Amino acid sequence: MNRRRMLGILGASALAATGTAGRAGAAGRPAIRIGILQFGSVAWQIDVIRRHGLAEAEGVGIEPVILAANQATLVALQAGSVDVIVSDLLWVARQRATGADWSFHPYSTALGAVEVPAASPIRSLADLPGHRLGIAGTALDKSWLILRLLAQRQNGRDLDEVVEKSFGAPPLLAEQLAAGRLDALLTYWQFAARLEARGARRLLGMGEAVRALGIAEPVPLVGYVLSAAWAKEHAGSCAAFFRACRRAEEILLRSDEEWRTIAPLTGAANPVELERLRDAFRDGIPRGDETAMRVAAENLYDLLARIGGEALVGPSRTLPPGTFLDGIRA
Repeated sequence: MNRRRMLGILGASALAATGTAGRAGAAGRPAIRIGILQFGSVAWQIDVIRRHGLAEAEGVGIEPVILAANQATLVALQAGSVDVIVSDLLWVARQRATGADWSFHPYSTALGAVEVPAASPIRSLADLPGHRLGIAGTALDKSWLILRLLAQRQNGRDLDEVVEKSFGAPPLLAEQLAAGRLDALLTYWQFAARLEARGARRLLGMGEAVRALGIAEPVPLVGYVLSAAWAKEHAGSCAAFFRACRRAEEILLRSDEEWRTIAPLTGAANPVELERLRDAFRDGIPRGDETAMRVAAENLYDLLARIGGEALVGPSRTLPPGTFLDGIRA
């Protein structure tokens, strides 16, 4: 299915959800505006919520606002154009360290992976030095820093100094890998799933890397971001919103038929790719004790702060108090 067709389907879904939120407001139920990406996994979840009436069942409206890029979601949140987005724990922590009011509620523990061609002679992290490595994002991407930390611990070498690096957007890097202009690619979980469906071999998942660094509990590095003060003022609506999201996750966790329904929104090229995306999404649904997840996040933040320094975390070398949202009983 082509990109224009996917956009049309998603647009129709979003308009239907917005209409639902508008009627809910007219009926006296509050509506929460959430900024979403056109083809992001949050859009899949919102579609499940809409079709199953999960928000109405919880007494809240959800109004999706479709935005073009991650940076646009941050701008919309800070401008007050939306109430909630899904974004990065490190961004929230850095903002909070400088006096901002943003807080974080776990959405996913899914992390990316290092992918190589199926026939590649690269078999372990120790084989990467001297090779051409594509890295999705920037030099401060959390997965790149985790990979560097693990290589230093296991092999005593900083990959930043011993690989030929290419930073960029995941689709472009995937093309470079397929064309043989890269030997390996560190990319986000959705793109890793797509590559594996097309025959790539996973060299190392970043969740596995985090565990190898001594952090056993999955770390929710992506979450719902909202103002703590706003959440306190709208505690009932926020709790209802989180309950609806959790119910959607439960449906996506147990129902393969639901994945076939949302397949057009995922952009999956075939059933194998859809299965890979499904399994990766399911693996990332937070299931552990939130207190343990917070401790794991604090421990990983400490490691990342050491290697990323102020450029990554700003003035706080420890996870600032209030980074995780408190006081909302979902």
